[in-house]
Amino acid sequence: VARMWVNIQRSCHNVKEIQHAHSRSNLQRRSYQIQQSGAIGTDTHRFYITDDNKRAISAFHDVPLQAGNGLHNMIVEIPLGTRKKLEISRDEFLNPIKQDIKKGELRTVKIDYPFNYGALPQTWENPATLDLRHNAMGDNDPLDAVEISTEVSVTGEIQQVKVLGCYAMIDAGEMDWKVICINSKNPLASQMNDIQDVEKLMPGRLDAIFTFLRDYKIPDGKPANQFGFDGQVQPKALAYEVIQATHEEWRKLIQDTDSKNISTFNVKCDRSPFQMKENDPRHLHFIFGKDQTR
Repeated sequence: VARMWVNIQRSCHNVKEIQHAHSRSNLQRRSYQIQQSGAIGTDTHRFYITDDNKRAISAFHDVPLQAGNGLHNMIVEIPLGTRKKLEISRDEFLNPIKQDIKKGELRTVKIDYPFNYGALPQTWENPATLDLRHNAMGDNDPLDAVEISTEVSVTGEIQQVKVLGCYAMIDAGEMDWKVICINSKNPLASQMNDIQDVEKLMPGRLDAIFTFLRDYKIPDGKPANQFGFDGQVQPKALAYEVIQATHEEWRKLIQDTDSKNISTFNVKCDRSPFQMKENDPRHLHFIFGKDQTR
């Protein structure tokens, strides 16, 4: 394992570094960068989130859910107009973003994503928790987020988004909520306060999102995804309820010493038994921009 950390550090290359900053409720500023490792187009390629000190942090656990001023942080996994099935890794140390693998091959979809797709950090759809409304268990991932802007984002980008509603998608029998949101920097964001505002200001946008979510697996010979509420998009109030419930599930997870196949190592979760201190040797190989070769 130690050798693997060294190899990852040696392969680090700064293909693209993007500054992100967000305001929290205490008005402090935090910035993040994207650092990539491994060879692009292979199963070794990873996107790590790093802090001001170029230390890798967990995309799943260390980026706050709340961004202040009623906004939430969203981590972009799949940019609009692309096809690579990128996602936060549940089981890898510090939970980088990687391309999913199915049957030994890097996974892509057959249709371009018509939105920026990502996840809300510090949330978890618990596979042991039954959603009584739809008789389905959680899918074991962070809560998915659909950002409706027509501007292309970048994998690993952390956006401060305004939550507007949600779809209750059921994927292969598992509950897979999709939170609908908009980047707070979008000029339309100030005019959108709930899901009905999307159709008023972006006619046809929700239909395009729903059609993709329902049908994107069909070209691979799989059935269409199912939805609760007869496929009707739900308002902000329910989205907030889902976010709060999955955040509470995450809070239990990050303190659970039997987290099974999920890596809960983190840098910033003070109450977690898996928090690593500044000089933890497991973390030293993930300080980018410094020679950590042993």
